Amino acid sequence: MAEVSEDSRPLRSKADLLDIFHEAEKPPTAFLIGAEAEKFAVHERTLAPLDYEHGVTAIFVRLTELGWQPERESAHGPTIALRRAGASITLEPGAQLELSGAALPDIHAVRAELDQHFAELSPISRELELTWLGVGFQPLAHLDALPWVPKQRYAIMRQYLPTRGRGAHDMMQRTATVQANFDFSNESDAMIKLVAMLRLSPLINALTANSPFAEGARAGFKSRRGYVWLNMDPARSGLLPELLRKEHPGYSDYAEWALDAGMFLVKRGERAIANTGQTFRDFLAHGYQGERATFADWKLHLNTLFPEVRLKNTLEVRCCDCLPARLGAAVPALLTGLLYDEQSLAECHAFALDQPLEAIELARMDLVRHGLETSIGARPTRRLAERLVEIAEGGLARRRRLDSSGNDERVHLAPLSELIARGHAPADELLAGVNEHPTAAELIARCRL
Repeated sequence: MAEVSEDSRPLRSKADLLDIFHEAEKPPTAFLIGAEAEKFAVHERTLAPLDYEHGVTAIFVRLTELGWQPERESAHGPTIALRRAGASITLEPGAQLELSGAALPDIHAVRAELDQHFAELSPISRELELTWLGVGFQPLAHLDALPWVPKQRYAIMRQYLPTRGRGAHDMMQRTATVQANFDFSNESDAMIKLVAMLRLSPLINALTANSPFAEGARAGFKSRRGYVWLNMDPARSGLLPELLRKEHPGYSDYAEWALDAGMFLVKRGERAIANTGQTFRDFLAHGYQGERATFADWKLHLNTLFPEVRLKNTLEVRCCDCLPARLGAAVPALLTGLLYDEQSLAECHAFALDQPLEAIELARMDLVRHGLETSIGARPTRRLAERLVEIAEGGLARRRRLDSSGNDERVHLAPLSELIARGHAPADELLAGVNEHPTAAELIARCRL
């Protein structure tokens, strides 16, 4: 999660809250794609999870030799991120390493960026004897075995979020995801994309489900990560059903939802002021400890909300499990095909509206348990997934962004498309032939990035 820049302008009215969305609008010819990919590491000999003090800091030191610049929250504080040429390497609370990619024009460039990242990590990983895992939930470790990254926000979240949902620490320390960020041209375009992706996010999670193990055994879920997100703070996560029930939602509807979510903190320079639980609506009206709401506070607050699809200066689709390297560009490819072609977006939006919201909500638990082997209402999930992929393939074909070999962007979606055509999510491949209690070595071999 990238930090927001300082913007000390005061917020004077609710209308000011919408500026972040209006200022982000751009013509479709300027649309870009930003991919984010998290991953776990374990030590090869002990299978212990990567820690911050020795493991992460050693990785960061070596990456700075490749031109990455360290970022700290205070002048003498620990390094909590690296930045280079529009990209960043950040840390989730349990020392999951995340590549937050630069804004790029097509999926070929996204794939190249991922490949470069893996190439830079490879010799470092050999030197430090680390194995990276491409799954959505840490398959071996108990919570008490995982570290905490020394970041101001995470210390506050660690205390506050468990009061709002029992999945809090699991979410923070034991989950990993692949996300993608997209542009929008105006309010209507943003809302069409937001509504479609929110309604389809349980289906998209099912077709990318890739977290079937927990604490060294089969977890009983295709997406154990997806299950965690069903047990999070309901005021700051989920499908935003009230927005989805509106006939013509707008920026203000998203802002109204965000206003009623509890805050974590207010930042003033290097100082973090915890105000957990105060809604932004109350902060805007009354302030906190003499501090009044600024544009930077609002931007930070939007970055601490966790719906399945998040609106800020981009539209961030957040519903997918971390995937292995061979599928690393499949999620941004799928979503690009749905969102960045006019015909595909219209088809995707109509397809999303055709799924009754009540049926989607009722199916969520079955979807995280069974993936493509269940249904949404009376409709088999596998058939719905196949149709969604078909829409995306059409969009990627019409975009006609070719690589040096003449392949369009469908080449990056193909490995996932082939799985779905067999009725499989990635988790089904991980589970094939695994008994109830596999060895730790077998789990690591299967989950290797």
